[in-house]
Amino acid sequence: MKKKILYVEDDPNLAFATKDNLEQFDYEIVHAHDGVEALEIFGKEHFDICVLDVMLPKMDGFTLAENIRKSDSQVPILFLTARSLQEDKIKGLQLGGDDYVTKPFSIEELRLRIDVFLRRSKAEQPAVAKPESNRIGKYIFDFQKLTLSINDSLQTLTFREAEVLKYLADRPDQVIRRDDLLKAIWGDDDYFMGRSLDVFISRLRKYLSQDPDIRIDNIHGVGFRMRW
Repeated sequence: MKKKILYVEDDPNLAFATKDNLEQFDYEIVHAHDGVEALEIFGKEHFDICVLDVMLPKMDGFTLAENIRKSDSQVPILFLTARSLQEDKIKGLQLGGDDYVTKPFSIEELRLRIDVFLRRSKAEQPAVAKPESNRIGKYIFDFQKLTLSINDSLQTLTFREAEVLKYLADRPDQVIRRDDLLKAIWGDDDYFMGRSLDVFISRLRKYLSQDPDIRIDNIHGVGFRMRW
């Protein structure tokens, strides 16, 4: 079955070229021209990933992402941002986005970013379902289901949140170099990827706050250490 992508872009020429090229890789692309149209489509169909331009008419990509997150906390959201608007990247992640691609982009770069999430989604549905959960302090972390639970509270994580948490939780009490973590999750360690990582660390601290024994410490000039 083809993987289904919601692609939202108001530039007709860019949208046509991107859609046409992605379809060559056997994706099903549903294109929307503005945020309002995209939200209406999202409410009627299932998508494996959403690729959202930030600058959209009627409803911008950030507002669209917020609305998508209200009804679906797991679908990967990938933002397309202008090179001159670097702060858009950080804001998009703070609103629940998973990743971003900077314009102008190559189709190959976009396809590789999309594939990261689609491969992960496929891996989460093995032929024989087998629970894969770990304890982190008083929490139960299920990496496959993207959930973090404590008592009667259940937090659904995004793909990136789960990946960062797993990397840290698999190495308790170890000092994790920032560069190593960035390259393991994003495959890059540039300045804005580093800013992105800080956003995810802050979100994880918030999710884990019900157990005061859990800490994700900043190790100045080096990286992080998780302990409980």
